Amino acid sequence: MNFIHYTNLLKIIKYKIHLTKWLNYFVLSIIFNHMVEQNNDNLNNIFQALADPTRREIVRLIASNDRTVSELAAPFDMSLAAISKHIKVLERAGLLEKTVEGRTHICRLNPHSLSAATEWLRFYERFWNRQFDVFERELNKAKKEEH
Repeated sequence: MNFIHYTNLLKIIKYKIHLTKWLNYFVLSIIFNHMVEQNNDNLNNIFQALADPTRREIVRLIASNDRTVSELAAPFDMSLAAISKHIKVLERAGLLEKTVEGRTHICRLNPHSLSAATEWLRFYERFWNRQFDVFERELNKAKKEEH
């Protein structure tokens, strides 16, 4: 009689574990979908702008100091028109703000747009850290059971 009761108890525990895993998956998928939909176009523009090495270097240059378009063009082997196209992409993504003083165009970094991308990345960093923590606990549990 105790064996049957124990077997039923194991079935209930397995069912609860399965249900808990399913609920975790369901909740995480809702959070994931919310994050995907939130600021999707803005994030796409930011990551698309940062995908190019020239634009990443421009962001690095203006992170330390405001620069004119000519100053930004100096390190690159390209025309002012080509640099201006890169600047427009960064500007549309919200990564860069451009002001005009007379005939001089001054570019400065917009840190708020970078913080949106950083926040998005941190969500996934926390998500994967939790997943790795669960994996590590399961591995440790398996090692203890093995010995």
